[in-house]
Amino acid sequence: MALPINIADLIQGRAVESERIEYKQGWNPGPIYRSICAFANDFDDIGGGYIIVGIAEENGRPILPPVGLNEDEIDKILKEMVSFNNLINPAHHPKISVEEVQGKRILVIWAFAGDNRPYEVPDEIKAKEKKYNYYIRYGSSSIKPNKSQREELIALSGKTPFDDRPNTQVSFDEISLTLLRDYLRKVESKLLDSMDSLTKEQLLSQMQLLYGPPERRYPRNVALMMFTDNPEKYFPYSRVEIVHFPNGEADPEFFEAPNISGPVDFMIGRTLDYLRINVLKQMTRKVKGQAESIRVWNYPYEALEEVIANALYHRDYLTREPVEIRVYPDKLIILNYGGPDRSIKLNEFQKGSVFPRRYRNRRLGDFLKELDLTEGKATGIPTIRKVMKMNGSFMPEFITDENRSYFQVNIPVHPWFLEEMDKENQVDTLPHTIPHTIPHTIGLSEKQLEVLSLIQTNPRISIRKMSEILRLNNSTVVEHIDLLKEKMVLERVGGTRGYWKILIDEDD
Repeated sequence: MALPINIADLIQGRAVESERIEYKQGWNPGPIYRSICAFANDFDDIGGGYIIVGIAEENGRPILPPVGLNEDEIDKILKEMVSFNNLINPAHHPKISVEEVQGKRILVIWAFAGDNRPYEVPDEIKAKEKKYNYYIRYGSSSIKPNKSQREELIALSGKTPFDDRPNTQVSFDEISLTLLRDYLRKVESKLLDSMDSLTKEQLLSQMQLLYGPPERRYPRNVALMMFTDNPEKYFPYSRVEIVHFPNGEADPEFFEAPNISGPVDFMIGRTLDYLRINVLKQMTRKVKGQAESIRVWNYPYEALEEVIANALYHRDYLTREPVEIRVYPDKLIILNYGGPDRSIKLNEFQKGSVFPRRYRNRRLGDFLKELDLTEGKATGIPTIRKVMKMNGSFMPEFITDENRSYFQVNIPVHPWFLEEMDKENQVDTLPHTIPHTIPHTIGLSEKQLEVLSLIQTNPRISIRKMSEILRLNNSTVVEHIDLLKEKMVLERVGGTRGYWKILIDEDD
């Protein structure tokens, strides 16, 4: 049966990290089953791996076109694997798919992370005298663990990342076939062609989204995160909250965008759409002695892609706190709860040399990588730093605490936009007189006239500045402005970077 992954991308290492893929020219069950055991043990919680039989490799890269396997070989392999799988202790049954690549037949074995680690396997699966050992992945090799690794592997017994755990409070009937179909279509998996001939249970089982014996099947948490219309029903506060502070941190004035909720990939896409439309801006400047102008962004989109995807990928879905995005004139703050793995030193974040040992949500990462929504292992922070540098921006700040209870990313605005804000602030701080040129014949109060006079002098004046000059609090000034808008005397043109427009003149 087909696998829920794009096979062409898998072979080229585009959807899965290279250390999670092994290429085998032919069927050699000894080393293959040592690797199946190592992938099942998933020592680093990266999500198991794939063994591709029928393709040779050179320096870790596939040699194409494939060598391939003939039909008799494939039938023999499939029969042998039925018994070999039971020789793994405890038994482990990887998913298998026969694929055709460039006119040749190959076998793809998906050795997913097991639920009952640690696993052990005979050193030679076909030997008469079987000597069992544990195996783990070390880089791109399957090795016997040393004493400390063995102890750590045994300690991992029963410890399953949250997204791969079963949710015994929910029926798998709540999984949406529409969302499953849409996912398989997007990643161009051949499993899509089999959907109509499979029951929902068979489909979810092939995607390794169910847990338990046939009489008691429960969905894994990742299935609820990705393939239900409202994951917040199962994981409260699984949403993104965006708050704008147009006048900076010191000013209490703010406004909130509508909350963004839904499947994880949907939340990532909608959040990025909102930021692209409402926050991102481009500036062009002519450089003396250079024919081409330079264009920069206040925040490079590629950096936001990484930060937002990683915030929703690595958040703790047991913590009842949303992903928070705070938009200030001089920076963006993205905050998610459930910090990075304790194996990462705090100073590694600022250096950009972050190589986590384990992941909180290993399966979720696989789905997001298949959708091109996140980078491969340990590449997120280097990518963010790289695109910030290319944009001419200051480096972002990565913050967590000793308890790893949260992870915060501060992304500074490009310095050109800071310069523009400084110019506007200089205008705002000029001494104001209140010229009484606004007519009194339209029923405005004295304070409303004073507000209009300030705006007449400086159409870009902030509410905070008006409050300072008039000696009123922000909310009172906002009330006057709302009344002026109701009377069709005043309107706001543009957003936080816009200006006030008076709709009457002295001749009214």
